[in-house]
Amino acid sequence: MEIDRFYLGCLAHASYLIWDGGEAAVVDPQRDVDIYVEAARSRGVEIRWIFETHLHADFVSGHVELAERTGATICLGEGSGAGFAHRSLADGEEILFGSGLLRVMATPGHTEESICIAAVDPAKEPQPFAVMTGDTLFVGDVGRPDLSDRHTPQELAGMLYDSVHQKLLLLPDDALAYPAHGAGSLCGKQMSADASSTIGRERRSNYALQAKSREQFVELLTSDLPARPAYFHDEVQRNRAGAASLSDQKPLEGLTPEALRRAMADPEAVVLDTRPVMQFACAHIPGSVHIGLSGQFASWAARLIGLAASVVLVTEDEKAIEESRTRLARVGMENVIGFLQGGLVRWIQAGYAVNYVPQVSVQEVAEWRAREDGSPTILDVREAGERSTGSLAGSINIPLGQLPTRTAELDRSRMLFVHCKGGYRSSAATSLLQRMGFENIANMTGGFDAWQTAFPEIT
Repeated sequence: MEIDRFYLGCLAHASYLIWDGGEAAVVDPQRDVDIYVEAARSRGVEIRWIFETHLHADFVSGHVELAERTGATICLGEGSGAGFAHRSLADGEEILFGSGLLRVMATPGHTEESICIAAVDPAKEPQPFAVMTGDTLFVGDVGRPDLSDRHTPQELAGMLYDSVHQKLLLLPDDALAYPAHGAGSLCGKQMSADASSTIGRERRSNYALQAKSREQFVELLTSDLPARPAYFHDEVQRNRAGAASLSDQKPLEGLTPEALRRAMADPEAVVLDTRPVMQFACAHIPGSVHIGLSGQFASWAARLIGLAASVVLVTEDEKAIEESRTRLARVGMENVIGFLQGGLVRWIQAGYAVNYVPQVSVQEVAEWRAREDGSPTILDVREAGERSTGSLAGSINIPLGQLPTRTAELDRSRMLFVHCKGGYRSSAATSLLQRMGFENIANMTGGFDAWQTAFPEIT
C-alpha cells in the first residue's frame, strides 16, 4: 500500500492518495481535483473511495466533484448530516482495499463526526502501519475544539482527549501519522511544518499530549483559544451540502478602467490587489485591499473580505488571474466578477488616481520613538501568542483578523506605524486602514523580525 501526499501551502492543507492493487482512495481532497485524477491515471489505479475525515471549516472540499468524475463512494463519519450521496462509517468498520484494509476510527473532538483512517497490511502485521489523522492529531498539536454549535469548547476538548488517548495512542509507536494540516493552519495553535510523524513521536513531544489529566488537557486547549474566523460556519455548511463543480465556472471578464469604476459603485464590490507588497505600496487603486498571492492568500481573503463579496482582481500578470481565482474558490469565494485588463498600468494610462503606502525602516521607527515631541502609535497585527517572543514597548496589539472591527481603538490623528512578523500581514492591514479612511499610516518594512535583527536589545 502506497501513500502520496499533496500539500497546499496557501491553506496549509494536506490531502492524500492511497493506492494498492489497482484501486485508490483520496483523503480530504482540495477543491480543484484534477491533481488526484491525473495522479491516479499515472499510477494506473482507479479512485474508488473518497474519505472526508470531517466536515472542514477552513476550505471547500472537492469530494462531490471528484465522486462525479470517478464514480467513487464518498465516506464520512456517522452524524455528518451530509446532503449528498455518501456512506456513513461507524467506529471499527473495515473496508477491504487492495491487499490490505482501511479501518475506521471514530475520533470526535475537533468535530462530532471526526474520523481517522488507519491503513493495515495484514500480510506484514495485523496492526496499522499508518493513520490519516485529519484534524484530530497534527504534528505537534491537536485540533481546535470550538467548531460546534451543539457543544462547548470544553465538551469537545474532553471528547478529543478521549479520542486521542483511547484510540490513537493505542496504535503502535512506529505507526506513521499523516495529518490534514501543517504549520500556519487556523485549525490548531502549535503545528509543526513536518509532513508526517509517528504515534510514538507525538506521544513524547506533542505539547497537548503532555497534559497530565483530562482536566488539564481541556484547560490547555480552551485557554487563549484564537477567535474562530467568521467564515468557518458557512464553510462547514458548504461542505455538508457539497460544492458545485469548478468546471461550471464561467470565464472571467476583463474590465476596462471605466467598467471597474462603475463596478466599484456597488458597496459589496471589493478591488482585491494580489501583487507583491512593494508593487502595491508604490501604487494602487484607492480603496483596494491588498492580500498578496505569496502568502496565505485565500484564508486571509475569506477572513478580511468575506465569502459573499463581489471581487475584482488586480494582479501582477495574466497567470496570476487564474491562480487568484482558483485559490479564492478553494475557500468558497466564487463571486469574482472580473479583473482589471492591462493591470494597474492601464488604470494609470486612463488618467485615474492612485494611492500609495509609505514604507519605513525599523531605523526610522526607532528615530520617531526617540523624538521628544511625541512618539507614534505602533500597531502590531500579529496574533497575541506571537508577542511572547517579544514586542515593541507601548505597541497596540490588534491581530489582523480582528482589525476591521477594532479600528475605534486607534487614534486617527497620530502617525501610525504598522508591523507584523515579516511584512505580509502589515501590508494587508495598511490597505484596510486606508480603505477605512486612515491617512497617517506607514508600513514597517521587515516587521518584527527586522526590528529584532537591528535592535536585539530594544523592545
